[in-house]
Amino acid sequence: MSEEAIPTNPLGGRTLVVDPVDPCCYPTPSAALKDVGESDQVYVRPGIYEDKLVVTQRPVRLVGAGRDRVQIFSRRGGPLYLQEVPEGWITGITFRYVGSDQHSALNILNSTCMITQCRAMEGILSGVVLYGPECRVTFSDNDVCRNRESGIFVFAGAQPRVADNRCRENHHFGIAVRDPGSRPELVRNLCEENMLSGILLFQHAESLIVDNVCRNNQHWGILMTPDSHPNPTPSELSAMNRLEPNPAGAYAVSDQPLSQIGR
Repeated sequence: MSEEAIPTNPLGGRTLVVDPVDPCCYPTPSAALKDVGESDQVYVRPGIYEDKLVVTQRPVRLVGAGRDRVQIFSRRGGPLYLQEVPEGWITGITFRYVGSDQHSALNILNSTCMITQCRAMEGILSGVVLYGPECRVTFSDNDVCRNRESGIFVFAGAQPRVADNRCRENHHFGIAVRDPGSRPELVRNLCEENMLSGILLFQHAESLIVDNVCRNNQHWGILMTPDSHPNPTPSELSAMNRLEPNPAGAYAVSDQPLSQIGR
């Protein structure tokens, strides 16, 4: 039996433990999530789990033993889908998509919860998609890496707080924001070694962009379209963020921000 300590549930409810080698525990995270009550949490012991988690219209409280020790992967669709989740937290887990269809590792629709100290990797689309006008998730202190499009994609009117994340080695942008009404807070993120630029704002997107570091990307630190609305203004971005070194420069305004990928 594993000696892994079980974290205290701050709400006073049960903690359901996931451990595939302990017959007294749940074999997978999804099996435990089916049994949780209103104030329960799920704790995932170290291991690699092939699983797909879908949480809809109820709180989520999912705690892993650490993103370097717990991995949840899926071949058919992304490993995590949250839809209209009103509260809760997810922490300490790596989510990895290993299929060949167009899916992301984390899919967060119209939810209000916290996701922290996790990893999202190898999505065929973006690693993390935050979308919908009621999306107010706090996404902080995560590692988002090696996804086939952007690391974090905010769209369809989402207004999350995206802070203190490391977005690295993604094929497109570290963070991308699109659509009218999309207004994330981008604060203290590190976007580095992405194949295009560190941050992209396009198609009427708005965003607070403060204290971010965009360095060693293949093109610019920040790229935006003329119809986007960053805060601070484009001319002030370099003073409020660290946007160098990047080969093409600190920032650029272009009406064809996706021309490098044929769009």
